[in-house]
Amino acid sequence: MPFNALVVEKAEDGAISQSIKPLEISDLPEGEVVVDVEYSTLNYKDGLCLTGKGGLVRNYPHVPGIDYAGTVSESADARYKPGDKVVLTGWRVGEVVWGGYAQKARAKADWLVPLPAGLTTRQAMAVGTAGFTAMLSVMALEAHGLKPGAGPVLVTGAAGGVGSVAVAILAKLGHEVAAVTGRPETSDYLKSLGATQIVAREEIAEAPAKPLEKETWAGCVDAVGGSMLARVLTQLKYGGSVAAVGLAGGAALPATVVPFLLRGVNLLGIDSVMQPYEPRVAAWKRIAADLPMDKLEEMVRPAALKDLPALGAAILKGGVQGRVVVDVNA
Repeated sequence: MPFNALVVEKAEDGAISQSIKPLEISDLPEGEVVVDVEYSTLNYKDGLCLTGKGGLVRNYPHVPGIDYAGTVSESADARYKPGDKVVLTGWRVGEVVWGGYAQKARAKADWLVPLPAGLTTRQAMAVGTAGFTAMLSVMALEAHGLKPGAGPVLVTGAAGGVGSVAVAILAKLGHEVAAVTGRPETSDYLKSLGATQIVAREEIAEAPAKPLEKETWAGCVDAVGGSMLARVLTQLKYGGSVAAVGLAGGAALPATVVPFLLRGVNLLGIDSVMQPYEPRVAAWKRIAADLPMDKLEEMVRPAALKDLPALGAAILKGGVQGRVVVDVNA
């Protein structure tokens, strides 16, 4: 039976278009498991794939959607059977391989993880790559000594997907959370997630003028990079760490090595795309345990496939707050 998918196409003149089209199972990429997709979500990478920017998509036509959750309908792998609930994030699905903006998807079994007990497929996509990355960041900070009571933990780009989930998780774990935002209108939203301090972007966006500034932050989840990350490094408390997850403010890092040498700070790189299976499962279990579901629901903006072209353009301009959950069957 045909099913619907949001297909991105590129004309000979380079123009990018998106439309909902019927596809057949035979159109899907190779893989051991077919999933009846229930929900997907919208990430910054999805915005790039929807609009043809960033060079992520090389072959057209293309079905974006780097995340999806649903029910197994066919499986040639013993780990999964029809009826199992599964989640997929990463592995360049939605970029190189067709993704979750469709009612059916096919994937390699190694790319899937079982849906954790206590989570619905909708909640899993409210989490998505953004929330999964946030949890990996928190776990990395914990592994490097972060404990509640050590001082405020900074979250940059706090109103975005990664930042919103990071704020909620850190607050539930008992941390004092300082949320950085360039949109004053998001202050109440961030406080509702558990932020105890709002830091205006302009207070911390400039590149550091000195190699060290006052020790302020016990740790940081940074989705911005660039000058802001360089500034944060100068303000970390002794032995503190930054989990670097994004580059919304640029890929260059105008920093010195002084914070590393004199304060023993750590810069932790967080990759969610190629994360091995066992750490994935561990992170999803932590999400089910440590992410307050009432706060998660406050982040959710529902959408359908037809809404994605406009939302994809909006997220690239910083115009999307929280988490978009896409009901692919709506």
